[in-house]
Formats: sequence, structure tokens, C-alpha cells
Amino acid sequence: MPDVSPKVLDFLQSVHPYDSLPLDELTRVANSFSRIEYPAGTTIYTEGEPIGGVWLVKSGTVEVTDTHGALVSILNPRNSFGERGLLRDGRAATTATTTSDTVLLQLPGGELRHLIANFPAFERFFSRGQGQNKLGRQNDLATLKVADLMVRNPRSATPETTAQEAARLLREYRISCVPVVEGDALVGIVTTRDLSGKVLAEGRSPDTLLSDFMTREPMSLDPSALGSDILHMMLEHRIGHVPVTRGGKLVGMITQTDLTRFQAISSAQLVRDAANAKDYAGLADVTARIPQLLMQLVGAHNAHDVVTRLITDIADTVTRRLLRLAEDEFGPAPVPYLWAACGSQGRQEQTGVSDQDNCLIIDDSATPDDMAYFTKLARYVSDGLDAAGYFYCPGDMMATNPRWCQPVSVWRRYFQGWINTPSTEAQMLASVMFDLRPIGGQVSLFRELQAETLEAASKNSIFVAHMVSNSIKHAPPLGLLRGFATIRSGEHKNHVDMKHGGVVPITDLARVYALRGRIPAANTRARLLAAEELGIISVSGARDLIEAYDLIADLRLENQATLVRMNRKPDNFLAPSDLSDFERSHLRDAFVVVRTMQSAVGQLAGTLG
Repeated sequence: MPDVSPKVLDFLQSVHPYDSLPLDELTRVANSFSRIEYPAGTTIYTEGEPIGGVWLVKSGTVEVTDTHGALVSILNPRNSFGERGLLRDGRAATTATTTSDTVLLQLPGGELRHLIANFPAFERFFSRGQGQNKLGRQNDLATLKVADLMVRNPRSATPETTAQEAARLLREYRISCVPVVEGDALVGIVTTRDLSGKVLAEGRSPDTLLSDFMTREPMSLDPSALGSDILHMMLEHRIGHVPVTRGGKLVGMITQTDLTRFQAISSAQLVRDAANAKDYAGLADVTARIPQLLMQLVGAHNAHDVVTRLITDIADTVTRRLLRLAEDEFGPAPVPYLWAACGSQGRQEQTGVSDQDNCLIIDDSATPDDMAYFTKLARYVSDGLDAAGYFYCPGDMMATNPRWCQPVSVWRRYFQGWINTPSTEAQMLASVMFDLRPIGGQVSLFRELQAETLEAASKNSIFVAHMVSNSIKHAPPLGLLRGFATIRSGEHKNHVDMKHGGVVPITDLARVYALRGRIPAANTRARLLAAEELGIISVSGARDLIEAYDLIADLRLENQATLVRMNRKPDNFLAPSDLSDFERSHLRDAFVVVRTMQSAVGQLAGTLG
């Protein structure tokens, strides 16, 4: 009989795709899992070894590396791994190692195949990433909507445009075709091949009008069509350019180049490229592809916590690469150190909008000369992050600030002072620093410090009360009469701030729950799940808050992906008028849940203070 905790069933109900199973089937599957505990630094399997099942992280962290030892992914609770090798040939395709004390659940391969064969949600989930051949990730591409792939508002010409003018247009904008429109209606298309084969090769005048040689009434697709429709049309008719129309009106364009660019981007590829970058410019080239990755991941309907973790993995890799480059520049570190991130990177919740928040924790044996080394290292890494698009923190919460580049003993005094004297600044700093997560260096420098701090903070009722009060300062944007309290003026008039009005209130609540339960996780969703398991919040309260968080975070990402598709910089501002009545109703309900949970935790502050 597998060694399964009675809570495995509840855990699986929070993990996709297991949450889609009927209760009787889920109960049967739960009893098929084996539960195994591993200490930090244990190799679960190495590449090429026979693998008998798929793994699910219940607690802890697992690092996955490829043949060359390059980091592929860092896995946290609720993440699965091992399925690629299992389903391919039964041998591990990567190497997996625990980076902290970890509890894993393993499902036998036969059970996984049964679920894939009988439940579509499992087939969709575990087929992701399979078959990565020259055509790319066809499962992802084929099932995306054309609207998620097309270039919007493409450059166009009219039938009266001359061949020379069209050639200049193609050269100026580095494009390979130009749709021809009359008013808004698509009437033709001209490609570079048309210009060379129908004009230049035949000796026609550069003043030849496009109407004389364009392809008339070209085949097109509606934005609601699937990526598979593009592939089939291009292959069947041997064309490389597909206009996108709605009601005959040109709204976009898709070319073979666009598909190639799409297929070339994956989080694993960006991680590999970042790990091998030679300088700042190479890292900037990697991070410049993140908006496209964000759009793809959201368009493929990945959950927000999957999207943000994959994007954060790239930031982590960029940071570790900069640390390596700094050590190549300045020599090995004189004493052990740890580079840690806070903010959204610390919580593994980065989106398309991120600055840098970080610090250095240094071994107490450091001398003044050693500290000078770390000053140079901090500047090198921070400048590199800024060059890569992780801009300098406006509040100077960075390792370049001497205050945040200190030995362990100083950090210990910092936390003790914030806990014992919870001033307004102390509350703010504690809120930031309680989200610290090790990125590169000696992790042991942080583990003991974190455990001591959580224990001391949870026992100090006055500090907890102050942190609770701080957690309810960001109110959800709820207006009267079932409306929203939108921004009244300025650039974002009639919008709501989905970060400070939606995500941050929940992040703050989760931090308080983690403080009370001494939960080491920094990720908001992981904190909420752990708080439920520990009884810090009721099961119903936890489920309501998690569902509210998922809805708010998903809408925030979908809005950012929409802005990327429109060639605009992603931000956190959403216009409720852009949502359907159904979406607006559910978003408001989610905000109500957050306000209700804030009221409940506010009553706790009164009893503690």
C-alpha cells in the first residue's frame, strides 16, 4: 500500500489537471501515489536512467538540468516533472535534484497513461512540450487563435501605389509583403517575389501600379481561426503570407517568419540562452523576447502561476549568469555570499512589468577589503540587470545600496529591530524582506536567518498586529452600486490598477498568513495553500481567496498579453469596460472576497494590538 498522507486527496484537488477528475476517480488516483521525502541535494534521477512514473512536488524545490548541466527549470509545489522521458522511451530526459528538503508524490507510469487515455484534460496537459521537431511545438501553435499570432495593423498600400513605392515600403519596414486595400477592404497582396518576378524580371517600369500585377482576392483567415488553419493553408497552397480579415476588412497579417519567430521562443530556450550569454548585450537580447513569451503562454491558456514562474525562471538565470560574469571579471568571491531577490522575483510572480529588488547576504568572516569586492560585484550585477530591462528599483532596494549589502550578523540585527520596534518604515521593510528568496550563492546563509526571523516574528503579537494593519492598506477598487472605483483622471482614467488594487492586497494577506504559520514559502499561492493546510485560514476562506487571486491574476496577465499584441508596453491597468458583463461581475465578486478577507484579518489586528 503506497505511503500516502490523508491530505494527498485535498492536495490533488488544488493541482491541475487532477482537479478536473470526478471525486471517485480522484480518490482512486490519490491512493496510487507514493510519498517520498528527500533531503536537500538528493539526485532523484539522472538523464538516461529508467523512470517508472511521473513526479509531483508536494513541498520543497527541485532543480532540473539538461545534458550539459544547464538549468532547465526550478520546480515548486504543484509542479510535475519526469513525464517527457516517461512518455517518450521510459528513460529520464533530464537530471532532477532537490535544492531543499522536499516531499514528492510519484504516480506510476501505467496510471498516468490510463489518465491520458481516458481524460482529455490529462492528454492536453501532458502532451505540452511533446514533439518539438522542426515544425516547433505544434500542439501549442495549432491550438492558438489567429488573433494571438497575427501582426496587427500591418503596413498596407493601395491599388494606385507604384511598384517602386511598394519596394521602398518593404525595405523601410523590413517586411516581405504588403496587403493592398481599398478603404478598409482587402483587395490584393504583393510580395517581394511578385516585385522581382512580375516587374523586375519582365522589364516593367518602376511606375507600374500594384493593380496591374498584385494577387487579387488573396486567401485570408478570420481572427477566430486556429493556428492549425494557418499551417494547413500555407502547406496546401504553398503560400507564405496570410492576411487576416474580419468582414472583409484587413485587421492583421501572418507570415512564415512570424510562425518561425513564435516557434523559436520557449522559456527553456530563453533560460539556455541566458545561461550562455557572454555579456550585457547577450542577456538583453534574451529578455527582449519575454513579452512575446508572455503573449504565447497566456494565449495557450496557461494558469497565471505557471506563466509568472516561467518568466521568473528567466530572471533568476539572468541574475546567476551576471554573478558568474562578475566573478570572471573580479575573481572568485573571498568569502561565501548569497544574492537574494525580493519583490515579485522573490515571490516567483514576475510578469511583463518588473524592476529589480535584491540584496547581498555575506558571511560574517568578511573583512573591509572583502566588502569592497562585494560592492563591485553588486554594481556589476545591478547594472547588468538594468541593461537587461530589470530597471533600477525606484526605492533603492538593491544590493548596490550599502544598507542592503551586509554580513549575516547585520541582517540578523535588521530583522530583530524591525520585529521589536515595528515603526512605519520597519513595517514596509519587513514586508519587502519577508519575500526574500535565494537566487545565487550559499543558500545556507539565508536558511537559518529565515527560520530565526519567522519564529521571532510569529511570537511577537505587537509586530504581527502592525503587519496585519499594513496588509489592509491597499483596498480593492470597489465602488458603490456594484461598480468599480476607477482612476478618475490622467493617463489611466477609467481604469483599475490590477496590481495595487488586486494582486498586492492578496499578496499582503498571504504574507501575514505565512508570518503567523512560520511558512517559509515566498510565493503567494503557495503561502495560501500552506495556510489552509495548517489551519491558519478556513478551508472555505482559503478556497475563496485562491479563486479570487487566480481570477485577478489571470485577467491582469491577459490584459498585458493584449497590450503586447497591440505593440504596446504591458502595464497593470485594465478598463472594466473592456470586459464582458460576465467578466466584470466575476471580477467584482473577486474584489469583494478580498475585502471580506481583509476585514477578517483586520479584526485579528484588534485582538492582538
